[in-house]
Amino acid sequence: MANLKTRKLKQQIYRVIEVTHHDDRLGKLFDALMIALISLNVLAFTFETVDSISIPYKSYFNDFETASAIVFTVEYTLRLWTCTLDPRYRHPIFGRFKFAFTLLSIVDLISILPYYLFLFFPHLVFVRELHLLRLARLFKIGRYSESMRTLGKVISAKREDLFSTLFAVFTLLMISSSLMYFAEHAAQPDRFPNIPASMWWGIITLTSVGYGDVSPITAIGKILGGIIAVLGLGLVALPAGIIASGFTEEVEKKRAKPQRICPHCGEELD
Repeated sequence: MANLKTRKLKQQIYRVIEVTHHDDRLGKLFDALMIALISLNVLAFTFETVDSISIPYKSYFNDFETASAIVFTVEYTLRLWTCTLDPRYRHPIFGRFKFAFTLLSIVDLISILPYYLFLFFPHLVFVRELHLLRLARLFKIGRYSESMRTLGKVISAKREDLFSTLFAVFTLLMISSSLMYFAEHAAQPDRFPNIPASMWWGIITLTSVGYGDVSPITAIGKILGGIIAVLGLGLVALPAGIIASGFTEEVEKKRAKPQRICPHCGEELD
């Protein structure tokens, strides 16, 4: 009887934290609360760098971090406990190990790791720098936001196109930086000392940022710079276009057919 109650509790928790249907109010509430908590954590992390705010309210920031770490730890523990209901992680030991090494589980662990390192090793200097890992909590939103999951599907579906485009951008960056190095090195050895340093000019030119801290002064350098800037306008914008078109396709696909979700693993059924 006790085992039956434990299993029912386990299934209920699993449905809430892992499998959220559109009509599951408790699951949607959990997702909304976790998104709110993550957003507040990012804001707290940001304002902790403002001395006029962080110093007088240091105790409040510490209490909020402690409470957040406890919530995220409980969530991580519950996910490890209930993951065996998923057929992919059915084994009580190896299944949990497999689940722990999934991308989102690693993100969950990294997001709480700085708190416990600072708690148990407060005198280690490098532990304070590890607080930067708290930003990993921002990536946890992918668990709770349908929009973030859709974006992930788009990037996965268009990964080959994106890779091809990014490779073309990298090729153009290498060629442009190399050409500009040979065109400007003699005139500006301090600004174009080598090809890796010239890549800074290539990046800000291809992305149309144009900080102006590094710019060509020779005739051939200016001509090359103009040509490269024009080429960069179209080529660098391609990845954004691919993602936008993929996002539109994914949205249209969801509108065309009703969404069916596996009650065990939470994956969308074809």
